[in-house]
Amino acid sequence: MTTTQIAIKMVLDRWYGSITNANKLLSELSNEQLEKEIAPSKNRGVYLLGHLIAVHDDMLRLLDMGEKHYPALYEPFIKNADNKAVLEPSIDALRSMWTALHNLLQEKFDTTSTEEWFSKHSAVSEEDFAKEPHRNKLNIIITRTSHLQYHTGQLVLLK
Repeated sequence: MTTTQIAIKMVLDRWYGSITNANKLLSELSNEQLEKEIAPSKNRGVYLLGHLIAVHDDMLRLLDMGEKHYPALYEPFIKNADNKAVLEPSIDALRSMWTALHNLLQEKFDTTSTEEWFSKHSAVSEEDFAKEPHRNKLNIIITRTSHLQYHTGQLVLLK
């Protein structure tokens, strides 16, 4: 295994480990717990779950792996703040979306070549990528892993 392949494996292992941790936590939290606010006047667990799905769904587009599967989640979970008056998909529907999306992402990641991980993601121009080659697809995994870990830490507070 080359140094580059080891680096990719390290990043993906942390992603998969973070998904595993989030899955374990989500399996332990009841729907009633997910309806609670993380702290007074803060996001509810259900909002964070929908938010994570919407952000991870956008990775398909950013990584040139296809179109979003859940574009309807953008408005309520990324563009807007948590709003109890907004009817979001049910928690059970969100749980199913979470599982299906992460199974799909794993399939896509498993077939991505070493060279592809170091190619530009779709939100960076060719010009900017030439100047900043670190703005690559693997970097998307790094930033999304940190984002997932942050929100998983918030969700722990619902226990």
